[in-house]
Amino acid sequence: MTDKSTLTLGDMNVELPVRKGTIGPDVIDIGALYKHTGAFTYDPGFTSTASCESKITYIDGDEGVLMHRGYPIEQLAEKGDFLETCYLLLYGELPTAAQKKDFDTRVLRHNMVHEQMTKFFNGFRRDAHPMAVMVGTVGAMAAFYHDSTDIADPHQRMVASIRLIAKMPTIAAMTYKYHVGQPFVYPKNDLDYAANFLRMCFAVPCEEYVVNPVLARAMDRIFILHADHEQNASTSTVRLAGSSGANPFACIAAGIACLWGPAHGGANEACLNMLEEIGTVDRIPEYLAKAKDKNDPFRLMGFGHRVYKNYDPRAKIMQKTMYEVLEATGHSDDPLMQVALELEKHALSDPYFIEKKLYPNVDFYSGITLRALGFPTTMFTVLFALARTVGWISQWKEMIEDPAQRIGRPRQLYTGAAKRDYVDIAKR
Repeated sequence: MTDKSTLTLGDMNVELPVRKGTIGPDVIDIGALYKHTGAFTYDPGFTSTASCESKITYIDGDEGVLMHRGYPIEQLAEKGDFLETCYLLLYGELPTAAQKKDFDTRVLRHNMVHEQMTKFFNGFRRDAHPMAVMVGTVGAMAAFYHDSTDIADPHQRMVASIRLIAKMPTIAAMTYKYHVGQPFVYPKNDLDYAANFLRMCFAVPCEEYVVNPVLARAMDRIFILHADHEQNASTSTVRLAGSSGANPFACIAAGIACLWGPAHGGANEACLNMLEEIGTVDRIPEYLAKAKDKNDPFRLMGFGHRVYKNYDPRAKIMQKTMYEVLEATGHSDDPLMQVALELEKHALSDPYFIEKKLYPNVDFYSGITLRALGFPTTMFTVLFALARTVGWISQWKEMIEDPAQRIGRPRQLYTGAAKRDYVDIAKR
C-alpha cells in the first residue's frame, strides 16, 4: 500500500491508501473515510466495491479470463476432474497423487446422509419446487451434524466442508427423486463423484443402471465450470451470513436461496425457454429484431454477462460438452441445438450485438446439455447449487480465517422523512 489517492470533499483533502492485488485493478481503501470526513460512499449493488481480500478466484471480464488459484478454467475442465478442483479451491494447490487419493476417499466415503433426513423430505408437498426443498434440507443439516458447527475449530470447519461437498449430490438426487415421485437411490462407494450422482438420479430399483462414461465426464465438467465465480450475489450472501458467526450449513442454505433468483442461477432455464419460444431457425431474424427493439419486452437470454464483456471462457467448454452429450444420447439432431448454433452465428456477426459485447455465456449451452442428460428445467438451479457448494464453502472458510474480517454492515443513503413529532391518533 505505497500509493495514495487524494479525495477532495468540500474544503477537505483526504489521503486514502491504494491496495494492489496480484493482478487486476487497484483498490482504494475507504475504511477510514467516515472517520475523516463523516461521509460514506454510494455504490448500489457494490459493483465498484471490493468487499473482501481473496486468493481463490480471479475474473477479467474484459479479456474473458476465469482462473481458480491461478489456473485457467479451460485447463482445469479439460485436464482434471471436479474433486481435484474442489481440493484446489479448498487448499490452494493442486493435490499430489497421494493427496488426491486421500481427498477422494474422504469425500466419496461420506456421501450418505443421516437416515432421519430421508423422512425430512416427507414434510414437503410433492409439487414443491426442488430449490425450496434444497434450501430447507441443507439448512436442516445443522440439526443433524451439530458436531461440525463450531466455526472457531479448524477441524470442525474442515469436517463441515467435506460433509457439504460429499452430501450435496445425495441431497440433490433425493430432491429430484422426491420431485418425480420415485424412491431414493443410495450412493455407491465404487463410483466417482459425477457417476454416483447420475446413478442416484436416474437408477430405479426394478432394473440395473449403468452410467454412461461420456455423460459422467460431461456432468463432471459441468460441475467444474460452476464451482466458483468470485464475489457474485450468492457467494457474497454466504460471506455476509458467515460474518455473523452463523454455522456453515445455514450459510450455504442462504447461498442456495440467493442462487434461486432468476437473475442469478435461473439463467440457463430462461435461455432454454427462449430457444423453445423461437422454435425454428427460420424465426431467428424475427426474434433478433425483437431483441433490438427497445419497446419490445423480449430479451435475448444466454448472451452477455454482468462481468464478462468478452466471450465467456466457460461457454466454449460447455459448447463442446453439449456436442458430446447430444451425440451420446442420440439427440445430435436436436432442433433446439440448431436454433442455438444459428442464433450464436447471427449474434456474433451482427453489429448491434458486437457493439454491445453480447457474447454467448455458459448458460446459453448448459440448458440444452442438462435437458439432454435427462433433467427437467426445475432441476437446473439445483445442479448449479450442487457445483457451487465447494466455491461457497471455500470462500466461507477463507473469510473465517481472515483476521481482517468483521460482521457485514453496509451503509445507506437515507432519503426518508426527517425528524417529526408523534401526533395523537385522534388528531390525525
